Amino acid sequence: MAVNLYDSAYALETAIRQSDEYTHLKQAYSEVNADPASKQMFDGFRQIQMNLQQKQMMGQDISEQEIQQAQSTVALVQQNPKIAHLMQAEQRMSMIIGELNKVIMKPLEDLYGQM
Repeated sequence: MAVNLYDSAYALETAIRQSDEYTHLKQAYSEVNADPASKQMFDGFRQIQMNLQQKQMMGQDISEQEIQQAQSTVALVQQNPKIAHLMQAEQRMSMIIGELNKVIMKPLEDLYGQM
């Protein structure tokens, strides 16, 4: 019996979208976006995050000043209850995606051994 992996992947996507974790993440994101001050703070935080990730991917060094700016921005956004709630929901969703990835990669691990 042939299995269409894409059908399974789309079914998993649907399950993720229907999960409590995704629903909570979506709600938390909506709450941040509904508050202009929270949205502006969160957008600034995300921009700093993306800039640092881009530098890392390009093999560029991140300066001490950039690290300090990122740390102070994280501390600031975590004081905002709406953003803190969103970050917690993101972390829970990320953990689930990581666990799902382990399940998906299990056949290759069984075949090749621990990677």
